[in-house]
Amino acid sequence: MTEQKTRAGFAAIIGAPNAGKSTLVNRLVGAKVSIVTQKVQTTRFPVRGVALEGAVQIVLVDTPGIFQPRRRLDRAMVRSAWSGAEGAETVVHLVDVQSELAIREGGAKAGDHRSADDVQTIISGLKASGRQVILALNKIDGIKRDSLLAVTKDLFDTGVYSEVFMISASKGEGVDDLKKRLAELMPEGPWLYPEEQTADLPVRLLAAEITREKIYLRVHEELPYAASVETTAFEERQDGSVRIEQTILVERDGQRAIVIGKGGQTLKWIGEASRTELTDILDRKVHLFLHVKVKENWAEERGTYSDMGLDFDV
Repeated sequence: MTEQKTRAGFAAIIGAPNAGKSTLVNRLVGAKVSIVTQKVQTTRFPVRGVALEGAVQIVLVDTPGIFQPRRRLDRAMVRSAWSGAEGAETVVHLVDVQSELAIREGGAKAGDHRSADDVQTIISGLKASGRQVILALNKIDGIKRDSLLAVTKDLFDTGVYSEVFMISASKGEGVDDLKKRLAELMPEGPWLYPEEQTADLPVRLLAAEITREKIYLRVHEELPYAASVETTAFEERQDGSVRIEQTILVERDGQRAIVIGKGGQTLKWIGEASRTELTDILDRKVHLFLHVKVKENWAEERGTYSDMGLDFDV
């Protein structure tokens, strides 16, 4: 019996903010490697998730959403997203089909218009690069076939797509077919990561991302993108547990009050939710200590960008 040759390569997932990129990466990998919240633009730098399909290793680059940037941090995130796509063997453009349909059929909200504008920005960028990519229409749950086909035709006629998949990243529908196709597109060669590794995100950074997710899950209405989390200490204890200290940075005193909450209840919830998930991921007892600090210009400091792997000078 001939041994199956191994294959390995990179597949970048690009799309507008909140298209479902992180959900798709987590589904393909079968483990949590990228934070998922209902707030758009929570992925600030490419997180590589490692998916296996038989003898094939697919390294998934979950990029920040591509949109019209306004601030330095926005520009750095968008540049990072395009960079992640440039170095990959194949690229998947994930589109929220429900936003596209809301605009066609009426009832569109401001977020739907922003999403559609961002899709067009990405299509323009793909045309400029001269590269064809895979189109994946996401959030197909409950949508009529005729409506799906109409959106598919309009997008496919732009000439930037080589093939189309219709999926539900949250429920898994169609994701296995997409995964098989990505595996076929990976080049022959040795695996890039050990079999048991699901991501190449450093553990201190992963811990910070988990806590940042919990902040947005709890206070996403009150707090705009004005919070960052730094893991300031990560200590392995003799009893096998780990002690983690983190600082939550906000830009104003009012935001600090929101994160702490009445009687410290909000911060307590964030800490407990983060600790529970980190205990599960790290498979050991976690002692987590959170501090909230006001740092007005954290989003304009060079060190913040290097910590996140972003280009400060973009």
